[in-house]
Amino acid sequence: MVSPVSGEMSKDRRLPTPPNDPVGIVEWVGEHFAGLYEGELDRSSRFVGGQTSADAALAAFGVSGYARQRNEVQPLEARGASQLSPYIRHNLLPLRRVWDSVEGGPSRDVSKFRFELAWQEYARHWYAVHGSATTGGIRYEQFAASSTEAWRQDMECVAVNLDELHSDGWVVNQARMWLASQWAVRHDARWQDGENHFFRHLLDGSRAANRLGWQWTAGLSKQKAYGFSRRQVLNRAPGLCDRCRLKDDCPIGDWPAPPDRMPVQATVATPPNAEAAGPRTPIVRTKPEAVWLTAESMGDGDPASVTNPDLPIVFVFDVPLLNRLQLSAKRIVFMAETLADLEGRRDVEVWLGSPRRVLEGRAVAATFAPVPGFRRLLANVGPLAELHPYPWLRYPDGGSVSSFTAWNRRTDA
Repeated sequence: MVSPVSGEMSKDRRLPTPPNDPVGIVEWVGEHFAGLYEGELDRSSRFVGGQTSADAALAAFGVSGYARQRNEVQPLEARGASQLSPYIRHNLLPLRRVWDSVEGGPSRDVSKFRFELAWQEYARHWYAVHGSATTGGIRYEQFAASSTEAWRQDMECVAVNLDELHSDGWVVNQARMWLASQWAVRHDARWQDGENHFFRHLLDGSRAANRLGWQWTAGLSKQKAYGFSRRQVLNRAPGLCDRCRLKDDCPIGDWPAPPDRMPVQATVATPPNAEAAGPRTPIVRTKPEAVWLTAESMGDGDPASVTNPDLPIVFVFDVPLLNRLQLSAKRIVFMAETLADLEGRRDVEVWLGSPRRVLEGRAVAATFAPVPGFRRLLANVGPLAELHPYPWLRYPDGGSVSSFTAWNRRTDA
């Protein structure tokens, strides 16, 4: 159990800029964030935060073969997943830039890759509309879910992917579906508990993509749940079953029974476009003195930052939020690495405390973030000096987000 932060920790304070080296930045997080993270103090063994790392990852990605290999889990060298998601999540790599980067590649691979990018965009639209209501099922809910731990460590297909989640802060999408199905479909454990575990550890963890993915897998957003069975492991991770202690007594040898679920009475109305999506063009009220970056837009291409290239950057680690979420330290380190990298190009103020208090009375420019927390904060802080449009791949049109297929056809980029 992690102790809550002390009264001293809860005070707003400006931190020294995080050092741009692997050892120093972990020590920096340990010094300033005690009590604000879960588990061991460490960084991802695979990913480094920052625009420099994001640009290098995009440059190194080749889309050729993606359609055939994107779902491969093991061995690692067989994988075709792009591994760009941690950078996409914080808009170090905006979806439009990633979409355009594969232009001219093999048509089948480009089409499949862009289809997956569209899913990311759809998740953002879905969350912008439903917001905090996504803590429960939007169309269906589990009938009588349990709150017990549902991942068996003696199953190799579970253990190897959980190890990767905890060490790297990332898991290939196919394995995420396996873990989510094992949790919510086979064991009918509360999907929210499994989703929260993912969210605490995934560097690309967003409530939008994470909650949509769990609800989709559990069959709460569509007609059928995703069934996880040994056949999929044999197909996507050959050799894994041979190393498993349960290979002769596999608990997922058969297809799982469909879970019990109940329809949810729709109580959430689609909010007006401007509320859900933010402005289409910048709203300028006065001359800003700084640019406020949020976790939803930390890249060099942040619209407010690009418009004000000579102003200092302000980033606030939200103490009340971190204290409640208890994220893995790897997630905090990844964001700290991003700020350390940015310091090489801009003046950066890093704060620990309440964003409302830190920003109060300051004329700041910011980019709209399509998440409930941003809208709540704006309601408390008041009008910003400048509010810039969120870098949507497809600007929300106010239509239904109940079906990805219908949404994708209607809003085709």
